[in-house]
Amino acid sequence: MEIEQLEKVASQVRRDIVRMVHGCQSGHPGGSLGCTEILVALYFEQMKLKEENGKPVFDMDGTGEDLFFLSNGHISPVWYSVLGRKGYFPVEEMATFRKLDSRLQGHPTTHEHLEGIRIASGSLGQGMSVAIGAALSKKLNKDNETVFVLMGDGEQQEGQVWEAATFAPHHQVDNLIAFIDLNGQQIDGPTVKVMNNLDLGKKYEAFGWEVISIEEGNDMAAVVKGLYEAKSRLGHGRPIMVLLHTGMGFGVDFMMGSHKWHGVAPNDEQLAAALGQLEETLGDY
Repeated sequence: MEIEQLEKVASQVRRDIVRMVHGCQSGHPGGSLGCTEILVALYFEQMKLKEENGKPVFDMDGTGEDLFFLSNGHISPVWYSVLGRKGYFPVEEMATFRKLDSRLQGHPTTHEHLEGIRIASGSLGQGMSVAIGAALSKKLNKDNETVFVLMGDGEQQEGQVWEAATFAPHHQVDNLIAFIDLNGQQIDGPTVKVMNNLDLGKKYEAFGWEVISIEEGNDMAAVVKGLYEAKSRLGHGRPIMVLLHTGMGFGVDFMMGSHKWHGVAPNDEQLAAALGQLEETLGDY
């Protein structure tokens, strides 16, 4: 897709996010809005996915295609919207988000058999370990496609992340691209106050990763350019870490930059204000 087309998808995804969270008065809009560009760019421009007659085809094995794992599973609204808009399930199903018997639970799960979801996530710290396992599996099977995983910056306070960070370079998992959503916010406040991560780039470099930075993580052109740069560095013995600088709540002015919108749903008036700032481009569900 051209950048302008990707931006139109992103605008609709943001509308989906605020409507889903408002509809059940529960969920996590802040990080979802901030990660919209990276998810749209991955699924609509970068990732190699199985398709038949222009529609995605899902199987749990994921052989012969790129794989994506969402470690910070609480930002499920953005992932569900992207999967729905890509065609993995009917967009109308987004209206069931977080409701009883819905396949779109607050944190992604597998027993509901929602197309596009391969692991349950949201118990923070686990996603990169799973992604490394998937990447090693591809190597063993001589499958040359790429594995992607997205984590939060607050999530970097989990010990399991650093076990995985040690493991991947040692085993030359060079078909893996990991992202850290650097919005500087977590549920209890700014990350620098809760538990300062200090310089994550230097840390991952010290562990043996190839590190790049996307300074404008909410600029679609910058994100696409960064993805191509990351993929160009695969296959040289080192996993790739992308530091993705985003804004919490990006696209909705009263949500931007505040941890207070980490896990709070907008009321009716706030929803109307948010939708007034977001162009409807693909049709609301």
